[in-house]
Amino acid sequence: MSEGTLPGTTERTARRSAPTSITGVGAVTGYGWGRKHVWDGFLLGESAVRLTTGLDGFVDGGEAWLATITDDGDRRDGPSRYMQALRFAAREAITDASERGWEPGRVVGVVHSIVLGDVEMWSEYYHEAPERVRVKRWVNMLPSTVISQLMKENDFHGPTMSVSAMCASANAGMFTAKSWLDSGICTDVILLATDLSGIPINLRRFKDLGVAVLDSPPFDACRPFQEGSRGFVGGEAAVAMVLSTEDTGSYAQVLGGAMTMDAFNLVAVAPDMTELERCYREALATSGVDASEVAYMNAHGPGTAQCDAAEGIMLDRLFPEAAGIFSIKPLVGHCQAAGAAVEIMATIYAFQTGYVPAPPQVAPGHPRLVNGLTARRPGPMLKSSIGMGGYNTAIVLGEPST
Repeated sequence: MSEGTLPGTTERTARRSAPTSITGVGAVTGYGWGRKHVWDGFLLGESAVRLTTGLDGFVDGGEAWLATITDDGDRRDGPSRYMQALRFAAREAITDASERGWEPGRVVGVVHSIVLGDVEMWSEYYHEAPERVRVKRWVNMLPSTVISQLMKENDFHGPTMSVSAMCASANAGMFTAKSWLDSGICTDVILLATDLSGIPINLRRFKDLGVAVLDSPPFDACRPFQEGSRGFVGGEAAVAMVLSTEDTGSYAQVLGGAMTMDAFNLVAVAPDMTELERCYREALATSGVDASEVAYMNAHGPGTAQCDAAEGIMLDRLFPEAAGIFSIKPLVGHCQAAGAAVEIMATIYAFQTGYVPAPPQVAPGHPRLVNGLTARRPGPMLKSSIGMGGYNTAIVLGEPST
């Protein structure tokens, strides 16, 4: 082990990587179509989670509290909400980056963070008579189609792939995209994260597992790092970000990241938290950031007992000098594969406005829990994301250099 390497890391992972700039952002969430709706929701501290009715046969009482995406997309982008939301978010991010001075390099790639894909179209497909399914519709359901359309629209020809790490997928996608830029495989990468699986039949299973709450308003059900939290509320999102090695018009910088696997249990966090801690330490090492420099932990924070306890312990053990911890899941819901991407937008918001968009605290909790929209202390943020099955991810985000 080389001098200065953190315990639990290797010389390879301790080598600092070059910063990656986030130069454009697009989003569709429960707040609405467009990143401005997300920014406004953060500013007001109002949740996108609403009482959804008409769910008889799926959930008890026929209604649930969810932050789902409305059916307001452009049909020219595809026949489903999933395709329309992805294309909208990507187009908005690319336009945003271009207006901020970004110019596509020679090789633009795409990394798409997903878990279940277009669940609504596949569900209809499996419940419909085979002779009624036309081949064009079947092709539209394939995960390759919407990405191919995106590449064709923008004349991009770099590598493309999907990344899946359950709820940590967007962080894993960011880590993968950054590795492409660091290695020179791409000049630019469009990072996509799409999850419109907040349909009742899926959320009912999470409820049966004991982690999702469908029958209560968001601030009653989901209270990350606070007393009385019962779990998470459901959400959906499609988020796109333009990543580049150029800092022109940058919102934020991705300084480094890491990923580990507990290999312990299908749904539970490993109680010794060895691999979770190693993930955080390696993320710091690749970023060239000392733990004492981290200003905030932008947590996974689903409001479940295991995850909140683990991240709270990590905050106290590794970041005793940090200003605080926060989770925006009460605001946007748990957006599954797209969760970390929406939550990265909260860090971008903080860097751009000077305020951390934490939800209001509603019960006694961790002494360093950020309470509501709060003036930001300067410094990097560590974005933690934990996926069911043992996926641990962390990326370190820094302010733009210009």
